[in-house]
Amino acid sequence: MSFAARLTRLPIAHEADRGADAAARFGALAPEVQGLIAGAAGCSPYLGGLVMREAEWLEAALTGAPEAALAEALSAPGAAASDALGAALRQAKRRVALLVGLADLGGVWSLEQVTGALTALADRAVALAMTRLVGDEIRRGKLPGATPDDAATAGGMVAIAMGKMGAGELNYSSDIDIICLFDDARFDEGDVHEARAAFIRVTRKMAAMLSDLTAEGYVFRTDLRLRPDASVTPVCISMSAAEAYYEAEGRTWERAAYIKARPCAGDIAAGARFLNALTPFVWRRHLDFAAIQDAHDMRLRIRDHKGLHGAISLPGHNMKLGAGGIREIEFFTQTRQLIAGGRDASLRDRTTVGGLAALAAKGWVTPEIATELTAHYRAHREVEHRVQMVNDAQTHLLPATPEGMARIAHMMGAGDVAAWEESLRTRLERVEALTGAFFAPSEASTVPAMTPAARAIVDGWRSHPVLRSARAATVFGRVEPEILRRFARAANPDEALRQFDGFLARLPAGVQLFSLFEANPQLIDLIVDICGTAPGLAQYLSRNAGVLDAVLGGDFFAPWPGLAALHKALAGVFDAQPDYEKKLGAARSFVKEWHFRIGVHHLRGLIDAAEVGRQYADLAGAALAALWPEVQAEFARKHGPCPGRGAVVLGMGSLGAERLNAASDLDLIVIYDPAGVEASDGPRPLATRPYYARLTQALLTAISAPMAEGRLYAVDMRLRPSGRQGPVATALQSFCAYQMDEAWTWEHLALTRARVLAGPPELAAEVEAARLAVLAAKGQGAQVLPDLAAMRARIFAAKAPDGDWEAKIGPGRLQDIELLAQSFALRVGAPARRVEAQLRAGLREGLIGKPAFEALSSAYRLFWRVQAGGRLLTDRPLDMAAIGEGGVSFMLRETGEPDLTALKARLDAAAQTVQGIVDAVLAAAAGAGRG
Repeated sequence: MSFAARLTRLPIAHEADRGADAAARFGALAPEVQGLIAGAAGCSPYLGGLVMREAEWLEAALTGAPEAALAEALSAPGAAASDALGAALRQAKRRVALLVGLADLGGVWSLEQVTGALTALADRAVALAMTRLVGDEIRRGKLPGATPDDAATAGGMVAIAMGKMGAGELNYSSDIDIICLFDDARFDEGDVHEARAAFIRVTRKMAAMLSDLTAEGYVFRTDLRLRPDASVTPVCISMSAAEAYYEAEGRTWERAAYIKARPCAGDIAAGARFLNALTPFVWRRHLDFAAIQDAHDMRLRIRDHKGLHGAISLPGHNMKLGAGGIREIEFFTQTRQLIAGGRDASLRDRTTVGGLAALAAKGWVTPEIATELTAHYRAHREVEHRVQMVNDAQTHLLPATPEGMARIAHMMGAGDVAAWEESLRTRLERVEALTGAFFAPSEASTVPAMTPAARAIVDGWRSHPVLRSARAATVFGRVEPEILRRFARAANPDEALRQFDGFLARLPAGVQLFSLFEANPQLIDLIVDICGTAPGLAQYLSRNAGVLDAVLGGDFFAPWPGLAALHKALAGVFDAQPDYEKKLGAARSFVKEWHFRIGVHHLRGLIDAAEVGRQYADLAGAALAALWPEVQAEFARKHGPCPGRGAVVLGMGSLGAERLNAASDLDLIVIYDPAGVEASDGPRPLATRPYYARLTQALLTAISAPMAEGRLYAVDMRLRPSGRQGPVATALQSFCAYQMDEAWTWEHLALTRARVLAGPPELAAEVEAARLAVLAAKGQGAQVLPDLAAMRARIFAAKAPDGDWEAKIGPGRLQDIELLAQSFALRVGAPARRVEAQLRAGLREGLIGKPAFEALSSAYRLFWRVQAGGRLLTDRPLDMAAIGEGGVSFMLRETGEPDLTALKARLDAAAQTVQGIVDAVLAAAAGAGRG
């Protein structure tokens, strides 16, 4: 259908003479199209200028369908030579901006078509610029291993569109937010640095091509600052580096930013794989009530920062950030998507309108509210576009003058400016009213039926000190039915109520907590989840009710601070303690509170299993790093400072690989360097060897001795040289000699995961250098894989899997994957410690193919989720019949399966696949050995 036939409205020329002059050039077009041009040019100096500059093209474009004109404008730059591409893209920008502006003003296109056309231009511009520039690098021989055919996929580089570009919602004068990455798995390890340099050059040139203002104008202002740690990272980084960043340090705002992310140019398939890998980071698999408070706080911070509080006044009002504005609707939508999108993938629509529709379809908002907010959103975006069309300005502010407001009203086709203003004010106020309540009131409920045992527990609650005040009893009485109703859904309500009873009995006061329950029922869910699902956490909570202070203080659900911040915090706790014993007690309290926090975050789905493993490892590492100097200082009071250069503590096994679970012990080794010093210098000097042996025993006592606060961790030192028969502390020279001359292959495999956690930095660097030297020297031996095969057989013969749900021990399970990954790191001398990185090293060196790598990685993630989840729920072998309904629901949520039958089938299939891969690797090695 032609442009003229689809006109549904006409703007009113605010400056009639200017509009008439513009329209006069198009006498051959239909009168209504001339009226549209007159109105557009008479309201927008920017559009008027485009009309004059692109008159010939426009006249041809408006005689047919606008979609055909758009396709022609987007296609044309593809024919331009590389040195003329910038100018061709700027011409395309002018033509698309003109066409979109007229189609928007004339009601020819819907909001989605308007923003979609603008986004299509952005995608086209980024894709052309990127592929051309990568092609230049390939022709110059600057991209290792690439051929001219690789230019079509940008040699493994991809642009991830973020924000409105990612959602296909670009506004009329949007800048574009992109993150540039490259698939480092496509390159040999030695070529990655050169490839990265080429991609950085491409990114910088591309940003300049799109952003620079020339005589032809600009294409898009391009913002690259949403990449990981943008203040210190280059403009294009590897996908593996980005994944590692988000897993270790990703923040809440980055999680929200990826809701709208999509690959838009370059290697789209690689970009899709990257985003799929980030799914657990973005979408938590549990109802995330912390997201509600985060959105509410962000909303208020924006208003505070911009000075946007107070009654709505149209002149100068911010249509994006102000009260009742576009961001309010986006927050309303995205917050609810974050709450439930981890459990329901159908809610993960990138667009605001689509997100509202999905939420309404699943009952998270009513259809009426979704419909009304959608209408307001579209109307707000139209106003925003017209504000920007006036002078192609990236602004969201309504004009501050009556004349300016009249111009916008005329662009909307409104002759009665006052009526239009009143309608806009009403819309803003209505959006403010609809989106203002971020916390829904709790639903009324009746007291459910209870067993006699449960009734006895509940009847005894009123005798607890926390409920003796009239005020506390009154507030608790209002929330008690809801608490009981939710406990009734637990697999074992009586046991869950007993755990909750212990919690209540130890509370010193309850008014504040019970009021919080009433205002925020999600916190009731937290307590019920703990008591009904994870007995270990519930027992801790009943004995340490004071940990709820952290929840009430607001930091409990804050982003993970990281190892360095934990170390600093614990060191500060030590500084406040008067003596060594108090420090050991404070360390236990500190670690247990953070351990509880990690468990709750895991239980609530705020972090996934991979993050859980990293956080438990961070906590253990921080504890050791802070405790080691205190142990040395206490020991030195009797025996003098460390002789020689001191000692370092190595984390081995899962601790070294930064993948602990809720019940992990710590595998440690202590290595010292006497530097020729034979004894310590103190009140009771010791020879160097017994000094470090007794210092190590002091460390073990500090960690594992039972105190009133319990113990920090169980410790295992059997991975030291010679195992139980060897000294508990080993001199560096002896350690190196042992590893080079006496150690078995299994000890070299274990060394691939060794990581220094505490001690002098210079000595730590030497120990790491020694580790890498051993791997380089011993990894090439012909016996590595035969020894692995023999060790694997002994392990399987010695210990059968613990039941149907065993995730660690047995063919094709975690330990099998970990051993194979360690063999890769050993054989190629890779420094990688984590399983994923070790598998990637095997892929890079051709020890396995890409399908096997992906199958192993997928299976590892699945088994780790089962292992980490099971260890949170029980200290016994995982038995789905024993963990109850709450535990089963947790495990299904963690693994993304609908029922236990499907989960069991997936686990069995994964184990079979892994076993086949491991057997094939070992068989190939055996065959090669016979050959």
